Parts: sequence; C-alpha cells; structure tokens
Amino acid sequence: MQGSYFPQAASISQTGLIPAGTQSLFFEADPAGDMAPPGQLELQVGTQVVPFVAVETEPTYTLYGANISAWANDTEPLTFTAMQDNTALNNWEIDDISFSTNAVSPEPNILALTAIGGLLFGARKRFARR
Repeated sequence: MQGSYFPQAASISQTGLIPAGTQSLFFEADPAGDMAPPGQLELQVGTQVVPFVAVETEPTYTLYGANISAWANDTEPLTFTAMQDNTALNNWEIDDISFSTNAVSPEPNILALTAIGGLLFGARKRFARR
C-alpha cells in the first residue's frame, strides 16, 4: 500500500467473520523503502480505529498485535490504511494476518531486562557479604 504526498491514503479492506473466542489479531508489516521513521499505518475493525503494538521484531518485518476481543463472533470489515503523508511516500507491506485466542503481550524491552538483571545481581552480592 502506498499513501501519497497528496491528500489521500491507500487502504485494503475485507469483510468477514471474526472467529468466536478471538482475543487478538496478529499481522506482519514492514514499511517499504527507506522510510525512517515509517509513515503511519492505521488498523480499523468496523468503523473503529484499533491500536496495535509491536510484538516481535525480525530483520525483514515486525509482528504486530491488536486486541480485537470486542468483535469476536461478529462479521466486520477489517481495514489497513497507509495514511497520507505530506513529507514522503508512506509505503507498507502487510502479510500473514491471523486471529488468535491468545492475548497480545509485547515482548519486554531489552533495557528493562538488563536493569532488572543488574538489580538482582547487586542484591545477590549484597546479601552474600552478610
């Protein structure tokens, strides 16, 4: 999809049944080209914009997840939109859209894990001296 410089966005949409018991929608996406930072991508279920988070980052794509439990067992349009951008072309490649009964849980930040590990190591050394 390519949202352009002009006041227009590019969208792709399909209407279908969101399976009963669905908690999350997962999809792989990658901003195409040399976009840094990437342009805005919007996800809509029905007429509502749904926030999504990065769940896993791979070299060629990022796996995103969104909580769509409110629409489980409903027939709704699912729409991805590469929003209009006044400064650059907003290109997105989207693949592997899937529904899951698992809740979205983003992976922990590496800096947070390092800090927690350092605190635990420091606490262990401190209690070992006593």
